[in-house]
Amino acid sequence: MSGAYYNENDRKTAAWLRALISEGLIAPGEVDERSITEIKPHELDGFAQCHFFAGIGGWSYALRLAGWPDDRPVWTGSCPCQPASVAGHLLGEKAERHLWPVWFPLIKECQPSIVLGEQVASAGGLQWLDLVFDDLEESGYAVAAADLCAPFLGTPHIRPRLWFIADTDRERLALRDEPGVHQATDAPFAWRQFERVHATNDWARWASFSPFSVFADGVPSTVGRTR
Repeated sequence: MSGAYYNENDRKTAAWLRALISEGLIAPGEVDERSITEIKPHELDGFAQCHFFAGIGGWSYALRLAGWPDDRPVWTGSCPCQPASVAGHLLGEKAERHLWPVWFPLIKECQPSIVLGEQVASAGGLQWLDLVFDDLEESGYAVAAADLCAPFLGTPHIRPRLWFIADTDRERLALRDEPGVHQATDAPFAWRQFERVHATNDWARWASFSPFSVFADGVPSTVGRTR
């Protein structure tokens, strides 16, 4: 497997991606400007990395910063946040840009070993993440998540986000016996343990644990206490 696949259907942003590739700033590969709704699973064969909703290649750039080789397999995607945010009127699954149900069938069919993604940290984002967990776990993935915000990298804004990783390698990620609890035995990421606790208002609360001294865990209100 070699090369990266970038799916971005905004023409100007796709041109930006090609420029970044040509400058060697992100993984070399192909840019596909079609809508994700038009992509067929067999068209993704042979790519080491697949980046959906690629934007200007943030995931590829971040993976390089983390020491992740360009030829190491991974899928990434930052689904549109509007369905889970005030900007999209919190329409959730009714929103036109609720595209997880479009991306997930590609994941289910192609079975990439590792999937990374993120979503806005909000009540709507937690509902979205609950759906993501259910779908991925039913497809054989072990999944973990964390609520992190931008100041970890020294930025002057909060920008809290829910980040998740889904892994099919049972030698690296082992499910604990307790219902709803996932334990990473050798995960090279910030979080080591994840627990999902269903709240009384029908959306899940996510509790994560990290070695960082300032870590925001659980619902977005926790982030406010770190400001």
